[in-house]
Amino acid sequence: MLSVILPAYNEEKMILRAAKTVGGVLEEAHIVYELVFVDDGSKDRTWEEIVSAAEKDEHITGIHFSRNFGKESAMFAGLANAKGGCCVVMDCDLQHPPETIPEMYRLWEQGYEVVEGVKKSRGKESPLHRASAGLFYRILSKAVKIDMSRASDFKLMDRRAVDALLAMPERNAFFRALSAWVGFRSTSVEFDVRERTEGESKWSTWSLIRYAVTNIVSFSSAPMQFVTFAGIGVFLFGILMAIQTLFRYFSGAAVAGFTTVILLILFIGSIIMISLGIIGYYIAKIYEEVKARPRYLISKKIESRIRDAAMEEKT
Repeated sequence: MLSVILPAYNEEKMILRAAKTVGGVLEEAHIVYELVFVDDGSKDRTWEEIVSAAEKDEHITGIHFSRNFGKESAMFAGLANAKGGCCVVMDCDLQHPPETIPEMYRLWEQGYEVVEGVKKSRGKESPLHRASAGLFYRILSKAVKIDMSRASDFKLMDRRAVDALLAMPERNAFFRALSAWVGFRSTSVEFDVRERTEGESKWSTWSLIRYAVTNIVSFSSAPMQFVTFAGIGVFLFGILMAIQTLFRYFSGAAVAGFTTVILLILFIGSIIMISLGIIGYYIAKIYEEVKARPRYLISKKIESRIRDAAMEEKT
């Protein structure tokens, strides 16, 4: 059985559409499936729509968080509650084309354990957003040492890969990078990002920045190297200034440089504060990991009837 994980946050208008569209594609391809909707603490009627859809469609499983825990937690919750031999993670807004899922599934049947969905195009975006996204992925690729330029959360994973991912104890997990890090036999399929038909994106500029910083820190220690390189840079700059100062002193051209001193203090102070900020952020993340709180809390759950039937057949 194929499990399709669909994280949803304030997507009341997309639940029924997503269920019908994805279900129709899989029915046409003759693939046994379940749809796992994860309501990430939505403030609208998303959960009510999931309940309504589950009453009409036996393939639907619904999970409701006690509050908003974030998309990464929603994806992990969906994987943890999926019972399929393989799982597909995709966006509930259908920007990830459901027609690509059967192609991924056939590749899985051929023996591939991870099928990555890579973006052929990013759809319609403003020049500013496109440039920002390009910069983010370049920085991220260098930080995590994995090519993330066209990566997405849209992918199929075999049960072995899913179990390996769920076995990782870290709380601040970066699904997009970790799913590549686990290895296994992998391939990729290209897709074009579609435009939303209903609603609007839940990602603001600030939330994207926070997402970038959190995931880089959770997966890589590269920002910590900034502290070392900044220290080396300031040290070399200090040597140059010392040579210049000694030259002026011995040549008799020494002048009281109040402005230079102020600029040096501001420059060195800024480097120190930035370095302390980076170290402090890592310490905060270590503190969160040490507390070992759960990634999410489930307050309500609906089991798919098709899954119950499948389990009865096995027993």
